[in-house]
Amino acid sequence: MLGQQIRMARVARGMTAEHLAGTAGITRKTLAAIEHGSAAGSIGNVFNVASIVGVPLFGVDDPSELIALRRRGEERLALLPTRVDKKRDKDDGLDF
Repeated sequence: MLGQQIRMARVARGMTAEHLAGTAGITRKTLAAIEHGSAAGSIGNVFNVASIVGVPLFGVDDPSELIALRRRGEERLALLPTRVDKKRDKDDGLDF
C-alpha cells in the first residue's frame, strides 16, 4: 500500500510526521490519513508526500522515465475516437 510505503520511507529518513507535513504544506491529520491509506486525501497531496520521501510512483524512479510513460499514454489516447455512437436498429419500435 502506498501509504505504508510513505510512512516507512519517512521513518527511514528520520523525518517526523510534523516535519513532513510542514514540508508538504499539509496538516498532520492529512498526513496521518495518507499514511493510513484513507481515500479522503487528494491524490495531489499523496503524490507530493511520496515524492518528498522518495517513494517511486508508477514503478519508476527517474522523472524522465515518468514523462516518457505519460507521452506514450497520450499517444495511445489520441488513437481513440472522441465519440462512439451506438448503432441503431432500423426497427426501433417507433411508428413514425
